[in-house]
Amino acid sequence: MTRLITPIVFLLFLTAGIPTLQAASVEEIRKSAGQGDSASQFSLAQRYEAGEGVEQDPAKAAEWYRKAARQGHAKAQTNLGNLYRYGQGVGQDFGEALVWYRKAADQGDTKAQINIAMMYASGMGVEKDTSEGLNWLLRAADAGDTQAMVHLGTLYRSGRGIDKDYARSTQWFRTAAEKGDTVAQQSLGLSYFTGKGVEQNYTLSVQWHRKAADKGYPPAEYSMALRYAKGKGVKQDYGEAANWYRKAAGHGHPDAQNNLGLMYRKGQGVSQDYGEALTLFQKAAQRGHPQAQYNLGNMYLKGLGTRQDPEEARKWFRKAAKAGHKGAGKALKALPGG
Repeated sequence: MTRLITPIVFLLFLTAGIPTLQAASVEEIRKSAGQGDSASQFSLAQRYEAGEGVEQDPAKAAEWYRKAARQGHAKAQTNLGNLYRYGQGVGQDFGEALVWYRKAADQGDTKAQINIAMMYASGMGVEKDTSEGLNWLLRAADAGDTQAMVHLGTLYRSGRGIDKDYARSTQWFRTAAEKGDTVAQQSLGLSYFTGKGVEQNYTLSVQWHRKAADKGYPPAEYSMALRYAKGKGVKQDYGEAANWYRKAAGHGHPDAQNNLGLMYRKGQGVSQDYGEALTLFQKAAQRGHPQAQYNLGNMYLKGLGTRQDPEEARKWFRKAAKAGHKGAGKALKALPGG
């Protein structure tokens, strides 16, 4: 069997539920669940897992998912598999996770199919197997699951465990993007920007980035800021770039926080404000962003937006240098005492 190289990180979001149950009280759901209704058992398990209306209790979540799963409730089977996979409320058991994923997958649950693919990708409970992992992703993608399509697009673009194929990558991103998938829209925008798998087109790149950015997706907001800052696909506009950086920064995007900090330090597209620049550099630096750590060190060294503090500057230069920032290494040597 061909062996996979790197697993894909998969985040599972389940929003399934029956409206009448969602509107019902926990006690009403509990009563129905106790009478054997699988949908109610699933709903009650969700509440215990999330701590919605009850005290969060993974063990009770597992108990109720198991009751529903044994009755053939596919989403309960998938969620029970998740608990076994991550050891939440039950002892971690990859083999048991696969058992429940397969039961759900056989019923057509695409999230279970993707999870099985990820298990093969990471060798959790099975031998790593590229072909089998791809087969499960294709099965979910062919059923219309955009998350599986994004995984396929990412695999073909990165070449992790398979040959790179930018054309196939773009094809999967496009199919998912046209179905409204935010991550796919951002990825398709990047394909048009780089010209990999498709003819380079900055205008179309911006159009797809904007679709994702308008939904509040931080990487797309950051891409929009870059396009306005460089004038790629849109007229160069530093003020608009700052607006998009601000949105992404507000969502915790460290690159956006750093770049917006630079704009405030320079007074580019915004009124110059060293205090605001300092705050933004601090936010990004605390997230481990080497360039922001270097920039923050310079702010302390020069006393911009704060009192001059060579020792605090040394601290941040050292962090940046440790992360491989060459300029920080030089800055450290230039400080008194090296």
